[in-house]
Amino acid sequence: MHLHVIDTGFFKLDGGAMFGVVPKSLWQRTNPADENNLCDWAMRCLLLEDRDRLILIDNGIGNKQDAKFFSHYHLHGDAALMTSLHASGFAATDITDMFLTHLHFDHCGGGIVYEKERFELTFKNAHYWSNADHWKWATQPNAREKASFIKENILPMEESGRLKFVELESASPFSQFDILFVSGHTDKMMIPKIKYKDKIICFVADLLPSIGHIPLSYVMGYDTRPLITLEEKEVFLREAADNHYILFLEHDPKVECCTVKHTEKGVRLDETFNLKEVL
Repeated sequence: MHLHVIDTGFFKLDGGAMFGVVPKSLWQRTNPADENNLCDWAMRCLLLEDRDRLILIDNGIGNKQDAKFFSHYHLHGDAALMTSLHASGFAATDITDMFLTHLHFDHCGGGIVYEKERFELTFKNAHYWSNADHWKWATQPNAREKASFIKENILPMEESGRLKFVELESASPFSQFDILFVSGHTDKMMIPKIKYKDKIICFVADLLPSIGHIPLSYVMGYDTRPLITLEEKEVFLREAADNHYILFLEHDPKVECCTVKHTEKGVRLDETFNLKEVL
């Protein structure tokens, strides 16, 4: 199996929203804000190449929304989904599986394009993977999360006939990774635990957006169930430290991967590195 980092660019979000109740004097040490209190965040995806399958995990924000939408998020940087995919030697038609950790717009927006006055799949030969519980959560959204679930990012998957669901109580349909389900950030977000040689690489999505979120109390204001996030993070980070997991960070603006370790203050950051250093 070969792994490819797919960078899709950067966007900005309010630092206070990203760190919840943690004071700015603490979180700005790892994530400095601009004059508008906005911090830079990556939208870093991962491509798994394994025999006859090419599996893309998340796909960034896309480019089909209007100028008013993008004015809130300040997209920047040279990277984009298609250029990164092409740089890795692949085309959109090569993707066999589009695996979505969850359906917030910065994770699934690149999976749908607007062409010929209609919304269509970016990856026309791929199956798009979610799970039934999260799909219902996204298509019948609560008022708190409604702005994060954009119908034109989501409904075309079902309309295309290419949508498939992972079963919560069954083994992963992918031999390449197991799936951890977590529900603090949003209901039934899926965390792939990739089996790579003698290592486990966890695509941690919004369970752990950046190295600045490793301490337990550093929980996003966006999380729908922050106390559940605390519990899920504690269990996961202990397991990650015990088993030397490599954590692939989707949103950290500088760090692709890290490991964690046990300390007297709890689980803390150990090492940071690029994914290619362990491949």
